[in-house]
Formats: sequence, structure tokens, C-alpha cells
Amino acid sequence: MTTTTAPAASLADAFANAERLLETDPRLAVEQARAILEVVPRHADTTRLLATALRLSGETEAALATIAPLAKGLPNLPLAQLELGLCLERLGRTAEAAQAFDRASALEPRLSEAWRGLSECLALLGDEAGAERALARQLRASTRDPLLIEAATALGEDRLGEAERLLRERLKADPADVAAIRMLAETGARLGRYADAEGLLIRCLELAPSFAAARHNLATMLYRQNKNREALAEIQRLTDKDARHPGYANLRAAILARLGEYEAAIAVCERMLADYPNQPKGWMSYGHALKTVGRQADSIAAYRQALEQAPTLGEAWWSLANLKTVKFTAEDVAAMTAALDAPGLSDDDRLHLHYALGKAREDAQAWDDSFAHYAAGAAIRRKQLDYDPEENAAETARTKAVFTPAFLAARAGQGSQAPDPIFIVGLPRAGSTLIEQILASHPAVHGAGEINYFAAAAALFADRARGDFPEMLAKLSNADFAVLARAYLERFADLPADTKRIVDKMPSNFLFAGLIHLALPNARIIHVRRKPFFIDKMPNNFAHAGFIHLILPNAKIIDARRHPLGCCFSGFKQHFARGQAFSYDLTDIGRYYADYVELMAHFDTVLPGRVHRVIYEAMIEDPEREIRALLDHCGLPFEDACLTPHKTERAVRTASSEQVRRPIKDAVEHWQKFESHLPPLKQALGPVLDAYPDAPVI
Repeated sequence: MTTTTAPAASLADAFANAERLLETDPRLAVEQARAILEVVPRHADTTRLLATALRLSGETEAALATIAPLAKGLPNLPLAQLELGLCLERLGRTAEAAQAFDRASALEPRLSEAWRGLSECLALLGDEAGAERALARQLRASTRDPLLIEAATALGEDRLGEAERLLRERLKADPADVAAIRMLAETGARLGRYADAEGLLIRCLELAPSFAAARHNLATMLYRQNKNREALAEIQRLTDKDARHPGYANLRAAILARLGEYEAAIAVCERMLADYPNQPKGWMSYGHALKTVGRQADSIAAYRQALEQAPTLGEAWWSLANLKTVKFTAEDVAAMTAALDAPGLSDDDRLHLHYALGKAREDAQAWDDSFAHYAAGAAIRRKQLDYDPEENAAETARTKAVFTPAFLAARAGQGSQAPDPIFIVGLPRAGSTLIEQILASHPAVHGAGEINYFAAAAALFADRARGDFPEMLAKLSNADFAVLARAYLERFADLPADTKRIVDKMPSNFLFAGLIHLALPNARIIHVRRKPFFIDKMPNNFAHAGFIHLILPNAKIIDARRHPLGCCFSGFKQHFARGQAFSYDLTDIGRYYADYVELMAHFDTVLPGRVHRVIYEAMIEDPEREIRALLDHCGLPFEDACLTPHKTERAVRTASSEQVRRPIKDAVEHWQKFESHLPPLKQALGPVLDAYPDAPVI
């Protein structure tokens, strides 16, 4: 670089003035920097400042053209590498930006912004573990407090208990330390304590409303807890200020999709990918949204684009497999096999790759090899989950003990008399999506998808009321049941529900006053409908059939049932996005199926005729007979459209999204090809297997 011939004091004053202008008027900063460079050409700091001013003025291409030669000529200048990364990040050249941020942070580990950029770029590139490590380094670099540095180091090394202890110690001394609060929230999130993390982040933003990183964290925590409207409101505040931020856009698209606003989600993805095309997880999210609305060819192209950018992204391979219609090529199988050997591959990528290879080998009729991959993926997932089949069996016994004929007779006619809901229950992969598609093809029925109301109510009512569920139902009055019903029904109104109005009408002697909005934080999430009836297709609601009956005695309950081996093995080889912890071990899923049959047989006895059962194989064999019986049970007139549900255009989010877009008779069973691997499942099923489709006499 050339040396200056201008007076040093004059140059320093001019440079300081240009730096001040960056915050108030970056365009004037551009003029000031160019004026300095006319006097002192190729001055390194001023060249970097000019690039920053151009970027802040919206001239990112010009900024990159300015900083790139400097970063190349002075590769050991950390601020030049940082600015290069910021320009590349703004232009959507994510992989190159990550490399620049990595160089900057290596040269100067105290550059918090370099660690921030590296974390966000790695997240977009699908490297979640690397993103978490960079985030921890950002937290460490952004503070000079020795205790916080120690806590950030522990967080970065995944010593979560130690990080939590240090941070709580720091907050005892200074309860308003927002950096410590955010770090403690991050620790809680990694421990899976999302509600605690949410509370901490809310407190953090009360103290520092403009803390964008904390607000992004809060939106993520809300999304992980399925509090989607609240999450959308938080991310909207961020996108209002930074509409082109790819991390914000990614989360906003995911929230919109979960709310059923698929076209809006697709539009967000398309704008984001136009600006930032090099982000595999963004392409994958785009593919998910396209799949849901039935644009299969476009979704495949999006998944393929993700894999072109990140060949080891297991979820993208599984997303292709999960369409159930894609046939992998020999090149695909070789690429997935090679990905399994990639250094540093995460467990998440590994299990998804195994599931995808299981599907590929199944299509090739290599049954033993296919099963080995399914079992390997399931084993990884099973280790990540806390599931106890003994607890499920005990809950089944307790539910039977509560819902006696006398208990039900004493509460006959309580709750809401609304006939609107149609519940489809059973096990996943038993045909519930097909039944929903059939009914949603009727002009009087709206398919609302899977609504997590009853399980959330049961879990949180029991937790916060310090009582067991379902035993605590005996303490509720008719008025209480009516309130619970109304809280549920108002999710499906034409206008947004008024949660406060619901809670205010709760009986004064209600033991659990205020719990509806605590247990059901999404009460204001509305499934807008213009039809008399709606479907709630949450399979696991079979466990809450009695609860449903108490608050909605006129609702219809449909039990979707499939052959035990077909249903259980189909569930075993499926990686579910969330929930279904029982499905990753053949013995676990067999016991769960047997518990389900036992419980539904109990309700058949104490509430005869209340549940209509649809046998999957019978539906495939004679669709018209079964569909007529189904519509008759629901009190609906026959409609020809119900015979061709594959022609009904609607969003379908479940694993069967593409299967229900084919004629009913196209269904194919493959479990028989794997029967030699299923003895543990058969043993767990016990007498249920031989008695199918009836319940065994026990």
C-alpha cells in the first residue's frame, strides 16, 4: 500500500468523520471516503470504509468490487475479510461468505460480527453443529466479562450444566444483564426446555426491545412450541426492519406453512431464494411447501437443488424418499452411500440418509438391505427420545378405569352440543389421511389437518393443576366442559377467536381458571372455514376419545385401522417430523398398537356405536361401500366426488401427501417382503395380530 503524503492529523480527522457518517448518512460517508482516496490512493482502512459505506447505501455489488481486491491483497487484515464476508452474505453467496467470516474470526477471534456471520451462514448451509459452535464463539466475543466468557466457552463445548450454573451466578449479581439472559435462554433451548427459554427471552426483550438476535431466538422458541401466531408476530417485527435477512425469511416461511398459509410461504421462499440462492436448507423448505400444495415436480426440483449444494443433507434425501413416488437412480444411491462416510456427519443427517437408502433399496426389492437401513435410522432416532412403553400401558389402564359406564352416564349431554367436528383417530400410517381426503372432498366438510389440542390440554392441565389426567376430569363441572369445548371450537370459526373472552366466561369455581390459555397457547390460531363440518385428523387423539366425548358429545369419531403388521412396519420405516416416539422400535410400536386396540375396544363397550371404524384393507377392496358407510355415519349425503379423492385439490402436510393424490385402489402393501425381520413386532402384538380386524377377547 502507498504511504500518505497528506498531513497525518488531517487524514485522521477526515477518516474519523467518514466513520461517524456511516451511522447517520452512509452516502455522505461514500463521498468522504472517495475524497480521502483521491488524496491517498489505495489507503487500506479508507478502502475498507468505502466498501462498508457502499454496502450500507445499498450498492452491494460496488462494495464487493471495492473490498475484494483489498481482501486478496491483504489476506491477513481481519476487518477486510469481515467486510468481504458481509458483502458476500448480502449478495446471497453464502458459502463464500462463510469462508470469509471464518478467515476473519481466525485472524481476530474477538470479532463478534464475524462469528455472527459464520453462524448464520453455516445454518443456511445446513451445518447446524458448526452454526451452534460459531454462535457460542459470538457470545464469547461479544463480552469482556470474565464470567460470561467462561460461560460462553462452556456453552461452545456443550458443557450445558456448567454454563447454566455460571449464568445463573451472573444473573444473581445483575438480573438485568441481557447478554447473560440470552445465553441462559440458549442453554435452556439446547436442554429442550423451550418454555423456560421463552420466558427468559421475553424478559430479555423487555429490558432491550431492540435486541434483534434475542427476538429471533424468541420467534424460534415459539415456533418450536407450536405457538405459531405468536412466532409470526415476532418474526414480522424483524422482517419489517430487515426484509432481506435470509434467516428471518426462512423462519417466516416455515411458520406460514405451519399455519396453512402455503402460498404465502412459497412467495417468501421464492423472494428469499432469488436474493440468496446458495442455501440448501432454504431450497429444502421451499420443496416442503411445494409438496404440500401438490406441486410435486417443482418440489422434487427444489430438493434436488438443495442436494446439489449440500450432498450430505440427509433431510433433503429423505424428503425425496418421503414423496413415496420418486425412484432413486444408481447415482443417487452411490451419492447417499458416500454421504454416510463423510467426516463429521451429524446424527440427524445420518439417520435421514439411512431412511432414504431404506426406501431406495426397498424400491430395488433388496428387502434385507432395505430393512438394515430402516433399522439403523430408527436406532439413531430411538436413542434421542425418552419413551417408556410401560408408561403408555399404565395410562391406558388408568383411562379405562376412569371412563366407566357410571362415570359417562353421570355426565351425559354435557359440554357443547355442536355437531361440527369430525375426529379421525388411530395410529399413524393407518389410512387417516386417506379418510380425511375422502371426507374433505365433500362440499360440506373442511379438512383442518392435525390439531394438537387434546394432548396439550391433558398434559398441561395435569402439570399445572397438580393432578393426574384423566382422573382430574371427575372434578370438572358441565360449565367447565362447555368452556373447554368453546376454546376448541373457536379455533375453527370464520373470525379470529377472542381468547380473553373465552377465559373471562370460565366459571368462578373452575379449579383450573386461567389454564386454557396456558395449556392451549394457540387458541387464537384459526382454521378459517366456510363449511358446516371440519375434520381434526390427529391420529393420537384415540387416547382422548373419552375426553372428546365429554366436551363434544355430538362430534363424530372415526377410527382408522390397518393390519397390525402393515401399520406398524409402515410406521417403523417412517421418520416423522415430530412426535410418535413409540415408532422407532419394533417392540415399542407393537405394544403401542396393542394398547390402542385395547383402549378402543373399551370405548366400544362403554360407548357402543360412538366410534365408526374404517378398516384400511376393506376401503381398498371396496371403496364405494366403505365410503357410503362412512358418510352415513357422519350424517352426510352421498357425493360422487368422495369416490375420487385424488382429484381434490387441497394442501396435505402428512407423510401420505402424495399417496392420497392417487386413486384409492393404487395402494400397495410391502410388509410381507420384510416378514422375516418382524418376529419382535409379532411377539409384542400378541393376540391382537391373530384377532385382526376384531379386538381380541382378553
